[in-house]
Order: sequence, then C-alpha cells, then structure tokens
Amino acid sequence: MKVTNYISEAFTELKVNVTWPEWAEVQRLTVIVAVFSILFALLTFGIDRGFEVLVARIYEFLNK
Repeated sequence: MKVTNYISEAFTELKVNVTWPEWAEVQRLTVIVAVFSILFALLTFGIDRGFEVLVARIYEFLNK
C-alpha cells in the first residue's frame, strides 16, 4: 500500500508542482549537451591517443 501511495504522490508532484521547460528550450539545451559531449569525447580520444604514442616512443627508445 505504501509503494502505490508513494508512486501516486510522485506523479501528482510531477504534474502539479514541477515547472517544465518550453520545448524550444529543451531542444536548445539538448543540442548544447550533445555538442559538449562530442567535444569532450574527442578531447579524451586525443589525449588517450597522445599518451599511446608517447608510451610507444618511450618503449621504442628503451629497447634500442
């Protein structure tokens, strides 16, 4: 009984008390998040690739 009451109150809270953003704002913020996610992924890839090359050159130098 407590679980169903909790779920019912949660839905009521979402319908009545939550201020939802306008659709245009949701789209704008989604694009911003997507762009920054892609940039962060590319930055992480670049740093990872750089360390990979650096470590390979160190091993190559040490094995001469």
